[in-house]
Amino acid sequence: MSRIGKTPITMPDSVSAAISDRVIEVKGPKGTVSHDFGYEVDVQINGKEIIFTKKTNTRLAQALWGTTRALVQNMILGVTEGFKKELELHGVGYKMVLQGKKLVLNLGFSHTIEVEISEGLNVSINKNVLTVEGLDKQRVGQLAAEIRALRKVEPYKGKGFRYVGEQFIKKEGKRVVGTE
Repeated sequence: MSRIGKTPITMPDSVSAAISDRVIEVKGPKGTVSHDFGYEVDVQINGKEIIFTKKTNTRLAQALWGTTRALVQNMILGVTEGFKKELELHGVGYKMVLQGKKLVLNLGFSHTIEVEISEGLNVSINKNVLTVEGLDKQRVGQLAAEIRALRKVEPYKGKGFRYVGEQFIKKEGKRVVGTE
């Protein structure tokens, strides 16, 4: 039995939710987010509480019960507070510039890399820190992961993208064999 799925969600006063045709839409002070939930889970709104029940006793229904509740909880957090990921860029000659809705990166390759910023996400640059903000936790994390994957932290010198506060272990380089 899912302990997460059993727990109802209490919405803040500034948030409202509506269900229509298997789609839940959550509105808050920062915007609106919607999610299409499957047929295995039933979602009901009672005043300021959202209750989740599974329709069948299958493994899929059991898995989606807690997952659906967690997704709706993240939607409520997104429309009230929003989500943010911060990436640091380290390396001599590595640059990043915003040009409208494109992020132009110079990461030591023979060409520049352009990343499209999708609608609903905000990207800002402060020195060597790139900040991705938005209402949808999945989309914010996905864009940050795609940008990080372009140049991950190199283990010998520490060059590349890393999350702010991320710890990495620097490898020791080749040792010069001393002569006696």
